[in-house]
Amino acid sequence: MKPKREQSKGPSSLRQATARRATPSPGKAFRGAHSRASADRLRHELDVHHIELEVQNAELRKVRDELESALENYTALYDLAPVGYFSIDETGVILEANLTGATLLGLERARLIQQRLTSFISPESRSSFLGFLKQVLAEPTGQTCEVLLLKEGAGTFWASFRAASAVSSQGPRKWCRVTFGDITARKQGEEAQQHLEVLAGANRELKREIVRRKAVEAALKKSEQHYAKLSEQAREMQDQLRLLSRRLLAALEEERMRISRELHDVIGQTLTGINVRLAVLKKSEPTKTAGWEQDLARAQELVEHAAETIHRFARELRPTVLDDLGLIPALRTFIKGFAGQTGIRVNLSAFAGVEEADGDKRTVLYRVAQEALTNIARHARAGRVEVKIQQRPGSVCMSIADDGLGFEPKPAVQGKANGRLGLLGMAERLKMVGGTFAIRSAPGKGTTIVAQIPFPWPPPGSRGARAVVDPAGIRRARNR
Repeated sequence: MKPKREQSKGPSSLRQATARRATPSPGKAFRGAHSRASADRLRHELDVHHIELEVQNAELRKVRDELESALENYTALYDLAPVGYFSIDETGVILEANLTGATLLGLERARLIQQRLTSFISPESRSSFLGFLKQVLAEPTGQTCEVLLLKEGAGTFWASFRAASAVSSQGPRKWCRVTFGDITARKQGEEAQQHLEVLAGANRELKREIVRRKAVEAALKKSEQHYAKLSEQAREMQDQLRLLSRRLLAALEEERMRISRELHDVIGQTLTGINVRLAVLKKSEPTKTAGWEQDLARAQELVEHAAETIHRFARELRPTVLDDLGLIPALRTFIKGFAGQTGIRVNLSAFAGVEEADGDKRTVLYRVAQEALTNIARHARAGRVEVKIQQRPGSVCMSIADDGLGFEPKPAVQGKANGRLGLLGMAERLKMVGGTFAIRSAPGKGTTIVAQIPFPWPPPGSRGARAVVDPAGIRRARNR
């Protein structure tokens, strides 16, 4: 700042002094002569003109002082502004620069003047700056851009440029005023914010991945538990199958021994007796032997007995009535023989539509009923059995309930737990045709066996059926 000049007198004080000088005193007015009047008037005019010049000079000095003060203030504001100021022409040459701009670039102001601003811009930002400068000179509105500037001896820094075109007083030359400031901290903050956003996104993704992996881990644990359960069930089923295989082999061997004994003891002895009787008849003469007719009758009885035994074996192995007449007549026949042998009363009720099932399913139902009644005769000590074959939606359900001793069934492996081959065999038979097997029993409250097999109703192509009782008491299925 320059020192302030001494303040001159104001215009009002100068005008008052001029008026005092121009007004003559009373004494002089009476003493002056006419010749001196014109000289006094001229002197008065000169004094007035001199005073007016002094007034104008004072006013000019005041304006000058104000202009100098304003220039000092403008210079201080321009040089010490918090941002850099440049005046550049259309080619990018720096015409003017303030101290802040020179400080930002790390150079003296004198070294910046007449230098191209592009020489202080990083190569990767020059093309964007030249486009920015072209747009500033083409449009009257202000423009902004961000470039990377080179600082003398201190690397680079980011700067934000704002510029507006200006009119040259020296011809058509285009130029503009440019302000810029250091935005490195802001850029670093934006980069840090972007990095934080990236980290936040990665953190969210990581959390989602953790949740997903926990879900997968839980699913794996559940799957492991499921597979362990399946493995345990498989082992149990293998144990059941091994038990069933051993029991089946033992049962098969026992059945073979029984058939062998029956064939040897009954049919063998019968045939031997027939052979003896025939040999005796061969040696004797019918006219001379009194007992010839009795021997022949005895031989016929033995043949009939052997034939009945063979028929009984055939029925036990595979009842022909099941194939010839159907499931209900086969069950009636078996139940009649079962009741006659055991004394247990058995009641059978069934719907005739079951005869529409295929042969495998009817055979399974017959074998289940046969095995269940055999088990009742062996273990239950029952006096009455109720056999029901009922129609269910999409299935046929057969239940066999007795009033015997009952037992405590084991849910896991009923056949194995109770040491009974029959229960396991019935369940396996039903599984072969897609059916299910269940046992309801309690000690002292009897036992109910429920066998259910899939069976669409009404069957495809069926016209309906009803149960009919013939005079012999055997139910048949007859289509109408």
